[in-house]
Amino acid sequence: MEKLIITIAPTGNVPTRDLTPHAVLTNEEIVADLVKCQELGASVAHVHVRDENLLPTSERARYEDLLLKMDAAGLDLVRQVSTGARGGENTVEWRGQMLDIPQAEMASLSTGSSNFPTSPNINSPVLIKELAMKMRDNNLKPEVEVFDVSMIAQAVHLQKKGVIPEGPIQFNFVLNVPGSLPATPKNLMFLVDSLPEGATWTVSGIGKSQIQMITMAIAMGGHVRTGLEDVIVYDYKTGEKATNAQLIERVVNIAKAVGREIATPEEAREILGIATKK
Repeated sequence: MEKLIITIAPTGNVPTRDLTPHAVLTNEEIVADLVKCQELGASVAHVHVRDENLLPTSERARYEDLLLKMDAAGLDLVRQVSTGARGGENTVEWRGQMLDIPQAEMASLSTGSSNFPTSPNINSPVLIKELAMKMRDNNLKPEVEVFDVSMIAQAVHLQKKGVIPEGPIQFNFVLNVPGSLPATPKNLMFLVDSLPEGATWTVSGIGKSQIQMITMAIAMGGHVRTGLEDVIVYDYKTGEKATNAQLIERVVNIAKAVGREIATPEEAREILGIATKK
């Protein structure tokens, strides 16, 4: 098997200090956690940012500040910015405003609409196409966020139209979001079987599903994402809240148990087909 890419999603849009004392919300906190996570084995950083009130935002200046702070800290993690729908206005201009930042290397791309626990995750065909074109024009590798199997087919369609560049597509299966696809072994197997030839894939098991999903992905030759964006509780029996470092350590321990080596950031770039911008 090729080496395992571990993506760290340190904050997302949901965690707050009320939900967990380990929430990393400011750019300084995020970078400090990313330093620990890279040392432990993470190779990709899927990042969101917060505004001055610590609320989710897509503000370009906040993203630029975060990526520059990552550079200043000497981080070599692959920089993957989020274009998700919960950071403010649902327009291409707002959600894609960070895609021209030179330090960015990847960006998330949801290729369909779905449901979050309390709100819809709306991605119109026009918005998807325009975000993908902006990623293409700025030489960013899209990571297709899959909440339902139809999103795989839509990504393949966009590539045939030249909207997503030629080459293997990177997919991330986001499973166990209430209102979207449940995290079951059968569903994961079906998604993997539905991929186009040569595709790379990652799994994000949300909440209680995480350990089962990441273990399956590691054994199947896929890659994994972890972090407080996906799971806040470390031990559901005791209620212990997770830290990002604990979550990375757990992935590494599972990978070691099945004999899977961990990819460095440079090896992750090679596996994902990302040209080094530095």
